[in-house]
Amino acid sequence: MSDKPTVLFICKHNAGRSQLGAALLEVAADDRYTATSAGIAPAAEVNPSIAATVAELGLDISGRTPRKVTPDQLDEADVVVLMKPGLDLPGTPSGRVLQWSFPDPDSWSPDDVRPMRDAVAARIQEELLHP
Repeated sequence: MSDKPTVLFICKHNAGRSQLGAALLEVAADDRYTATSAGIAPAAEVNPSIAATVAELGLDISGRTPRKVTPDQLDEADVVVLMKPGLDLPGTPSGRVLQWSFPDPDSWSPDDVRPMRDAVAARIQEELLHP
């Protein structure tokens, strides 16, 4: 059992926003947190543009598999970050819940994703790492 807080990022498909959030926390947190992600209706693969912009920071997430959020994950997470407000979760989170609102980058290019990547990184700094 880890004494590091677990942060669970959730979006609709676990292909873009939630993968981005978890990866950015991994990069920025210096192993102080366990970062994970899930979705309501998982896609088949991680959004290639999201993976490309994360790779620019030195982390390869292209081989990660989107997965469905479970009640156990909601119960075990210390912090749940909803990357889209109003998601229909399969249970009630037991930890702190943050509701962020980022657009779905489904058909975006890496150039389109970079400003969102930087905005998500800023929110992580402000609300998770240096609240």
